[in-house]
Amino acid sequence: MMKKTTTDELVKLKTRKLPSGNTVLYLDYIANGKRKRESLGLYLIKANTAETRQQNQRTMLKAEALRLEKSKDLLDGRIANSGLRTPFLNYFRATIEERRKECCSATCRSWVACLHLLERYASESTTFADITPQWVQGFKDFLDSVKQNAEPQRCEKQEGQGGSEGKTLMEGKTSCKELSQNTKVEYFKKLRACLNKAYREQIVQFNPASAVKGFRAEDTERVYLTADEVKRLIATHCRHQQIKRAFLFGCFTGLRSCDIRRLTWGDIQQFGAYTRLVFRQKKTHGQEYLDIPAVATTYIGDRGDALISDHVFPLAINRATISSTLREWGEAAGINKRFTFHSSRHSFAVLLLSSGTDIYTVSKLLGHRELQTTEVYAHLIDRKKQQAVDVISSLFE
Repeated sequence: MMKKTTTDELVKLKTRKLPSGNTVLYLDYIANGKRKRESLGLYLIKANTAETRQQNQRTMLKAEALRLEKSKDLLDGRIANSGLRTPFLNYFRATIEERRKECCSATCRSWVACLHLLERYASESTTFADITPQWVQGFKDFLDSVKQNAEPQRCEKQEGQGGSEGKTLMEGKTSCKELSQNTKVEYFKKLRACLNKAYREQIVQFNPASAVKGFRAEDTERVYLTADEVKRLIATHCRHQQIKRAFLFGCFTGLRSCDIRRLTWGDIQQFGAYTRLVFRQKKTHGQEYLDIPAVATTYIGDRGDALISDHVFPLAINRATISSTLREWGEAAGINKRFTFHSSRHSFAVLLLSSGTDIYTVSKLLGHRELQTTEVYAHLIDRKKQQAVDVISSLFE
């Protein structure tokens, strides 16, 4: 069992008699592996009177206070230094494991992919003492030049493999591509989040990433479906009825795919004339109370003998199957868009805004923490209006 360090063991108050008969007080301690004797500039007077005895008592109290202050400084330093010796990559891996319980699968994949790049940039011997603003800037420059495997599914198989073995597997792949701007944004955010966590846990005294400016995100196309396209999907057969139910449910509720997968019968409640979902968002961890439209309830299905802990949409299907199913279903419906499951959430937002719902209400229904996140959809509506105006002008050219 490790012996607990006390302040008495860290710093000792010692005395040395002078030729004059007075006694000098000093501190004796070890710092950075070297023994140090630090003078306090305090003396005990030899004269044996009531007044000098009182003065010597006050001097000893002051010296003891200085000893305790030095002990605290050394103890804080030891705690900080012990944290700095923490292996960085192991800490990053542990952070991923903690987040697996909270984050959606896409976010977890992003953390794992960032880890693989950090394993190429850093080494197993890298500690938090090595993580400086220059080191962080170096990783940012590394993201600008590195190429990543184009098959994210294969990256997941390497999970838990670190060191040289992980590097060999990564570098041995042939299908590689440069990182997109928004991928760089996400990976740099993961590093910053990990260092923020280390700061909160007092492993580091400041976040070195705070001194480095992150990547600027690019606007990306958010594919959504119009009301007419959603109607066509409803009328078109889909080879996986569970996927069809879940996707259309997303179009009418705006739930993320991870929250749809997690939804249980216990989360569905009747609140007057409305069906209400009471659940906690996996991404933001926010508690939500969402009244859903009547059209959405038609895709919930019959509960039957299901328990309250059973999932409403038991989608035990991998991402590749979901993607191919949506592609085939969309083609069969005559929709010339490459939409994903997340497009159902985009469609919900655009349908509401197009119908005149104010952006604040849409933000609340989507569970966004900041209104700025929802404003992206408002820009989509603006572009559609501009395109409509251009059509009118083109008629008279």
